Amino acid sequence: MLIQILTHTPLYVWAILAFLVYRGMAAMRDRDMEVRKLVMIPAVMLVLSLQDISAKFGLGGWALAAWAVAAAGVALAAGLAGSERIAASAVPGHVRVCGSRLPLVMMMAVFFTKYAASVAVSVAPQLRQDTLFACIVCGLFGVFNGWFIGRLVGDMASVRMLPASAAAA
Repeated sequence: MLIQILTHTPLYVWAILAFLVYRGMAAMRDRDMEVRKLVMIPAVMLVLSLQDISAKFGLGGWALAAWAVAAAGVALAAGLAGSERIAASAVPGHVRVCGSRLPLVMMMAVFFTKYAASVAVSVAPQLRQDTLFACIVCGLFGVFNGWFIGRLVGDMASVRMLPASAAAA
């Protein structure tokens, strides 16, 4: 059954996985980047999650509520936790971002949650109407999206604290 699942997976899914691994590996090293590019991965993860929620359960009811509650809670916690990952860069219009393994872990969590949920509803289509299943899947997406959003908010707060010339575009 595992072989069938893997061979029936569309090629674009593997391309998305390759892109996420590439971006996750890039996030592991310190780098200079434009401030506006800090939004890229959180936005991609948000789109992937909401697209999957919409396709499987619809953008309403308990599914969206579970996502929203989890996302808001984790975003608040992650935003309040703050980080020391943003510093001034020698490159005008850029900031220095410290590397971390956590973005790769979180991107893989989003991908594999999306993949596992897709396999589950392919094998058992009645799961689309199962409120508990929908809330668990959407809650997980909310946790992951909340972490990305909260971290982005913390990063933007760090950018604002930098000298004006350091982060000017």
